[in-house]
Amino acid sequence: MKNCLFILVLVVLLVTISNVVTNNDLIPEDAIRIRVIANSNDNNDQDLKQEIRKDVEKYLYQKLDHVDNIKDADLVIKDSIPNVRKIVNQYTTNYRINYGMNYFPEKEYKGITYKEGEYNSLVITLGNGLGDNWWCVLFPPLCLLEGEESTEVEYHSYVVDTLNKYLK
Repeated sequence: MKNCLFILVLVVLLVTISNVVTNNDLIPEDAIRIRVIANSNDNNDQDLKQEIRKDVEKYLYQKLDHVDNIKDADLVIKDSIPNVRKIVNQYTTNYRINYGMNYFPEKEYKGITYKEGEYNSLVITLGNGLGDNWWCVLFPPLCLLEGEESTEVEYHSYVVDTLNKYLK
């Protein structure tokens, strides 16, 4: 009987904790995002988006490697925009870059809903900007670099992982 009650309490806690974890818990309020919007959904445009994303992300992560606060990150990103332009110019001259508050549509990814809104971000719009986009958090760095051939970020909650371990 005690075991059943214990398991019931754990299940209730697990469900409650799972529902409380939102994108706001995963992405800090003062985070800086990065977004690359493709010209179109044509395969060539999507490939171009990925190449530019990979190179810009790698460059900016190197620049932000030892930055530990949002104010310094903001300055580093602003100072890096001319070099970001040089990177993008290697691929195309038909683009726009905007650093500041930019609109992000709602997105659901791996069961987490990221709310639409205006977010501090670096946005690179290629051509007409009518294609699918890629985005992630630039600072603090929550994206994985392409070395692992993946852009997916997997978030874990210690409490949820522990409860899952004991419920199996």
